[in-house]
Amino acid sequence: MKLLKILFVTIIASTLWSACKKDSSNTAPTTVRMTDAPGNYQQVNVDVIGVEFTMSTNAVVNLNVKPGIYDLIKLSNGVDVIIANADLPAGKLSQVRLILGTNNTVKVDNVVYPLTTPSAMQSGLKINVKADLVAGVAYELLLDFDANESIVVSGPGDYKLKPVLRSIETATSGSISGSIVTTASLPASVKAYDGVNIFTTNTDANGNFLLRGVSAGTYTVVVTPSSIFTAKTYTNVIVNVGSVKALGSITF
Repeated sequence: MKLLKILFVTIIASTLWSACKKDSSNTAPTTVRMTDAPGNYQQVNVDVIGVEFTMSTNAVVNLNVKPGIYDLIKLSNGVDVIIANADLPAGKLSQVRLILGTNNTVKVDNVVYPLTTPSAMQSGLKINVKADLVAGVAYELLLDFDANESIVVSGPGDYKLKPVLRSIETATSGSISGSIVTTASLPASVKAYDGVNIFTTNTDANGNFLLRGVSAGTYTVVVTPSSIFTAKTYTNVIVNVGSVKALGSITF
C-alpha cells in the first residue's frame, strides 16, 4: 500500500528552539510535510498547489504552500518534504483539503500517462478530521493516501485519481504556561531547559506567557523579571505530550 503522509507540527521537537516573541497567542504554527511508501508504479507525480484547513467554526486557513510536482515514489522509506506552513488557530480542526493542479501523471512501463481527477474533486481532495488543537502543543496529522487503491485504470493508458484517504492525528509535544501577577516586575523573560533543549519566551503586557512546542520531559523553569525582583526557579516541571503544564499565578 502506498501512503501519502502529511504531518504538521508547531516546531521540530528534535532541534534546539527558542522564541523571543509573545507566546500567549492562541495559535499553533504549522509545518506540513509529505511522504510516501513504495508501490507498484515507477512514478506517481502529484501537482500540489494548495493546502487548506477548515476549523469547526468554519474558519478557513490557507497554508503557505510550496507548490510543485512531487513524485510520491521518491518520498518513501522515511523521506519526506515540507510542502506548506501556517499559524493555525487553536480549536477543532474539522477538514483538510489538498488542492492539486492539472499536471498529475503516473509512469508505468517507462511510459508517462496523465493522471486525471474527477470534476467533483477539482476543488481539492477533502478529508474530514477530528483534531483538537491546543495552543502551544505540537501535532502531527498523517494523511494516508493509498495510491494503489486511488489510481483507477479505465482503459489502455487511461488513469484516473480517485483518492482513498484516511487521517491519523497525534500530539507530539506539550507546553508550559503561567501568569505573573506582580505588575511591577513586568516584563519578564521565561526559560525552560532540561540539559538538552532550551525554550525561551517573554511575557505579554498582562504578564501571561506560553512556552510552545516543548518536548516531553522534566524541566527547570526560570522566570526573570526586568526589575529589581529576584528570579524564580521551578524545578522538576514535568511536561507531557498533548497537554499544557500550568505554573499558575506567579508573584514576586
